[in-house]
Amino acid sequence: MRCARSNNPAAALLAGAFLWVAMASSLPAAETVRNPQLHAAALEFAVTPGTGGHTSSKVDARVQTVAGPLKTTVTLLQHADLRLCLITPHMNSPKGANISPLLRRSVADALKLPLAHVLLMVSHNHTDFNLVSNHLEAYATLAMKPEDIPAPQLVPAGEDFLKQLVATAKQLPARLQPVTVWWAEGSEGRISYNRKGRRADGTSYLIREEDRDLLGVDFNGDIDRQAPIVVLKNAHGEAVTAITQFTSHPCSCFHPERPIVFGDWPQVACDHVAAHLSPSKPMAVSFLQGCAGDVNSKGMFRGDVELSKKYGRMLADSYIAALAKLQPSKRDGLEYAVERVRIPLAPLPSEETLQAEIAEMQDFIRRANAGDENTLLCVGQNFPRELTPRYRGQLIATVLPWSLWALELRQSGKVGTVAKFLEVEIQVFRLGDVGIVGMPFEPFQGIGRQIRAGSKLPLTIPCGYANLSYGYLTDGPNTGDGEYQSAHYRYSKFRPPYAKPAGDVVAIKAVEILNRFAR
Repeated sequence: MRCARSNNPAAALLAGAFLWVAMASSLPAAETVRNPQLHAAALEFAVTPGTGGHTSSKVDARVQTVAGPLKTTVTLLQHADLRLCLITPHMNSPKGANISPLLRRSVADALKLPLAHVLLMVSHNHTDFNLVSNHLEAYATLAMKPEDIPAPQLVPAGEDFLKQLVATAKQLPARLQPVTVWWAEGSEGRISYNRKGRRADGTSYLIREEDRDLLGVDFNGDIDRQAPIVVLKNAHGEAVTAITQFTSHPCSCFHPERPIVFGDWPQVACDHVAAHLSPSKPMAVSFLQGCAGDVNSKGMFRGDVELSKKYGRMLADSYIAALAKLQPSKRDGLEYAVERVRIPLAPLPSEETLQAEIAEMQDFIRRANAGDENTLLCVGQNFPRELTPRYRGQLIATVLPWSLWALELRQSGKVGTVAKFLEVEIQVFRLGDVGIVGMPFEPFQGIGRQIRAGSKLPLTIPCGYANLSYGYLTDGPNTGDGEYQSAHYRYSKFRPPYAKPAGDVVAIKAVEILNRFAR
């Protein structure tokens, strides 16, 4: 396989990254090494962008306020000849389709690792900035060939991020030291809520803050309260680093029309945990995001930095309380696997349904652009009043192309050409008694629950937002609904809806790998 030469260093690195993605499938499905002792090293760096930077806003709103730096932990794990590197930013944009390969490839080159052994696992913090001016999510590139995905155009703060990332990674091999794996599981139920509701007629809707007001005092519903913490200790019993996880969209100081840069509650929690575990010298703590597809932190579009700090302190207190139950792993070592999963896809809607939805969307966009405050409901989506009509209209303008695409296929008789499966890679590794699963989605919490329930390891941590994101992934019971997250295929370019059992197949494959490791 040959790659075209490029005078653009970012483009050349991106092309090399996609080559390594293709080669990754030829790697062994699992790499298992049992001797000698596990080694680890971790460091943290931070970037502080200026105002005016690009964001994920649908109306191109730029960063208005920078409330603090955004931190990233880079962790290197080694067991004999197996090395694995985790990049865990308190951000969301690094998982973009035209930036994630560049970041991972750069670290892989710096550490002389296969690309598959570098995992990028973002916190999904909504209050960040785009590292590139031409940011693309993986679900927006499904109709593209890898070579057609545009090379990343790094903004100055993005260049700083990449430079610091590589420099940090290069320091880790010399800092590796023998460690043992300790773990505990805390509980936190105060900062999140289940954002998928059902009306009396059975239809689903996104529970906005204004809806939550109507559901009872400080409604949270069905949430995952697990707050696991993994501590790696050296021969002196000192904490070398820690890995935490929780399940909830970090969006408590987020508003897409008034963008702010802040690490939100996951970064605040990690800072407090680091200070508790190592009060006399700096220590890096990682945060992994759980299966948060249907779970939000409270305060979206209404909160502020102070609310995020409050929630971060609450979560940190839950981790710190769990440390009283910290226990050593009975197993040693590290095991790792990357395997492919095929998720079933459903047929396209009928021509009649598509035509009716297109007419509804076009009318909604016209009214929203005219400033109609009554633009709250459209094709199963419901929008909060905290968003302006213009922003609501742009959200629907973003999904309209999918329906036009599907209608053209229906009318041209080409529906038989539509994909029947979405094939993706998942990453699974065992760290002592702890199993960690990385999925390139925003998975519903039902998928994480299946993974935890089926795993035979003492502690299992299911995570979304790994390397890339193909958008929301429903579990079987939530497949086929029409609210924002269950019908996220509308935002893709272009993927049919999921078919049952949908994300359950990912859980099944993850459990299979975890239990292979548990033996």
